[in-house]
Amino acid sequence: MPARPNAVALEQVIAAMAARQEELGGRLHAELTDRVPSYRAVPRELLDQIWHRHFQRALEVLREGRVPAREELDEADVARDRASRGVPLDDGLRAFRHALSAIRDLFIAEATSQGLDPGLIVECTKNLWELADIESLQIATVHRQTEVAAALFDARRRADFLRGLLYGTLSTAQVHSGAAIYGLDPSLPYRALRAVPSADCTVDRLERTLDAQCRAHGCGALLAVLDEGVAGVVKARPQIGDLEAAAGLGPPMELGAVHRSFRAAGRLLDAARAYGLRGVYDLGDLSWRVAVVAEPELAELLLDRYLSPLEAEGEFGLLIEESVRRYFEAGRRIAEAARTSHVHVNTIRYRLRRFEELTGTCLDAPDTAVELSWALAARTLRPAVRFADRGLNSEH
Repeated sequence: MPARPNAVALEQVIAAMAARQEELGGRLHAELTDRVPSYRAVPRELLDQIWHRHFQRALEVLREGRVPAREELDEADVARDRASRGVPLDDGLRAFRHALSAIRDLFIAEATSQGLDPGLIVECTKNLWELADIESLQIATVHRQTEVAAALFDARRRADFLRGLLYGTLSTAQVHSGAAIYGLDPSLPYRALRAVPSADCTVDRLERTLDAQCRAHGCGALLAVLDEGVAGVVKARPQIGDLEAAAGLGPPMELGAVHRSFRAAGRLLDAARAYGLRGVYDLGDLSWRVAVVAEPELAELLLDRYLSPLEAEGEFGLLIEESVRRYFEAGRRIAEAARTSHVHVNTIRYRLRRFEELTGTCLDAPDTAVELSWALAARTLRPAVRFADRGLNSEH
């Protein structure tokens, strides 16, 4: 390779720069830890190593007059280390560019003081900037990849812990260690939550909404996307806003027994979906109606006993069923049932009497009240979930 013009003068500039490497590095380290707090987590020895590498690479670019190709550089270790220590990408790039700027300024100062050719100064400065751009791009790319990988790993670890917690497969030690990692208090009761989206709502949006609601209201939640739904533990009932979704909320349990709350949350979710409900429901909301969903054979029996006899009456049978429903919804007060049905009280009385005749039952009997309420609740279940026409659907 032919000698570059001003090669001797340039080598003198490089030598002068090398003599000031340690001094400049110490000043930059003090500025870095003072202005960029996240770098206080990076050991001084490691920063000194990286500074030496950057400085020597810059001197090599000045000496050779050539910027290495991207594949010749490797800043992946630096980017991964900063990401693992929680240093934000912006802070990492800020620190790197500050270091390269200091090297550039040092070069310009030494080159000017030694009378280096202005054209060569411009050429070398341009090469230093190009080096900074290439290395910055590589650092940014690897840092983002590392952050994504770390986020995916954390999400999997969180989901694995939650799955074990909710299915009761963790030891006491595992429950306590996981609680410490994810900010749960083993001395407090938690309620298991199971939620699924519907309509245009996605499971990711549902999880974000529930998590944000819990954070905003101090519900102390740990949630994750599990089995095409959202599951987790919360301290208090969360809200889902206007999202098209249903959720079951189990009873409070200590963390080691929260799998029992999770089973209850699953039954409550099934019931809420079966009735076409939207929102968060616990046992106090759905009460015995949960059993209607869970006992399809009994529901079929009671439908046959109380509602099938009305089918022979055709349209009038539907009116009888509606009047009976209104009667029970009104607390078995005929006047109120008539008012909500927009008919005369005698009309309601006649339909109720006809119901008793067709079914051979007495509406005043306690057993009839319980069993008929069960049958009416079963009738309201959405066909696609539990019933096809008046019969039970075997698929759920």
